[in-house]
Amino acid sequence: MKKPHDEDMLKYTPFHSRVKAMCQTNDWTLWAGYTTPNSYENIELEYFAARNSTGVFDLTPMTKYRISGPDSEAYMNRLVTRDVRKLKPGRVGYTVWCNDAGMVHDDGTIFHLSEGVYRLCAQERCMDWLQCSAMGFDVEIIDETEAVAGLAVQGPTSCATLRKMGLEGLQNLKPFGITTFPFNDGELTVSRTGYTGDLGYELWIAPQHAEALWDALFEAGKDYMIRPMGSEALGLVRIEAGFIMAWEDFVPAEQMVRHGRARSPFELGLGWLVDFKKGHFTGRKALLQEQQNGSRYRFVKLDVDGNKPAEHSFILNKAGDVVGHVTSAAWCPTAKSNIALASLEMPWGADDDELFAEIYYTRELHWTRLLSPCKVLNGPIYEPERRRMTPAPNY
Repeated sequence: MKKPHDEDMLKYTPFHSRVKAMCQTNDWTLWAGYTTPNSYENIELEYFAARNSTGVFDLTPMTKYRISGPDSEAYMNRLVTRDVRKLKPGRVGYTVWCNDAGMVHDDGTIFHLSEGVYRLCAQERCMDWLQCSAMGFDVEIIDETEAVAGLAVQGPTSCATLRKMGLEGLQNLKPFGITTFPFNDGELTVSRTGYTGDLGYELWIAPQHAEALWDALFEAGKDYMIRPMGSEALGLVRIEAGFIMAWEDFVPAEQMVRHGRARSPFELGLGWLVDFKKGHFTGRKALLQEQQNGSRYRFVKLDVDGNKPAEHSFILNKAGDVVGHVTSAAWCPTAKSNIALASLEMPWGADDDELFAEIYYTRELHWTRLLSPCKVLNGPIYEPERRRMTPAPNY
């Protein structure tokens, strides 16, 4: 009997035939069991597509759970930290969910597709947690990751590209809104969401229509400099936008091995997602205690002096003591800033703290050590007006 090879065991997204044909670098990575590209041709060109024209990212491997039933709203409200009752049908909301100790399992988005029907999108597989949390609730939870193909279409010309594809009226969709269009004898769902901090949309469709969607999109976008983008370019734009990522900026609580390595919403700068007024939710008691007693860590955005990214750097105070570490870092061309996301021990991270990133870099096998001054940034790093403009601009 023939033994299975690695290529037989990998999953391919419904867009893979098109993705493979355009992936000139042959640089692949594994995402939730799927093989996906780190890059297609040139990381910088892919980055600038998302900032100056239209970048397309295959987000099919994102874990997607469909939650429905008579108790779906009550269940979702018990599961996550924000008040789901305020999320009306046709809207999307960003959220986190925690364990009983108030530590974050994962962050993601809730799509309120129709009355009592939700889609939870997350990076990590969490069916066991969702089912355990469903005890006592009349709900049905379906993993629809393979049943829904997805593309992120991001950048200033994204709306113009999609309108040329035939999605007229899309310009009136508000940020975090959902709408549908007929497509290829099926239905195309479009949400004004994304992971780039820019104008952009996410397209959701049945797998059998995926290739036709890709072809129509790139045909419509050829005059708008449309370009596919891999995970490396997406990493640059999400750092520039100040967005966090599991396993980069926090350890999912369910997979934590060493005690104390997980983080709470407050310790990730996401306290605004915690609604104590809505009643009980998982982790509420622990988060109330943390609010009263103070957090262990502060998550900050830093502007690092110079142009050497502070990846994996320690953060030092003026006395040279280690007070934190960088979780993600990149030189961000559009913001023209050397950005680092960092977890600092409390009380460090106040506006007037003198902080330094201990950066090591190598050129031709020669290592150099820098102590680069850092400035704490408040507010968004990069947030163009077009991100929230309605109607969306037609560049």
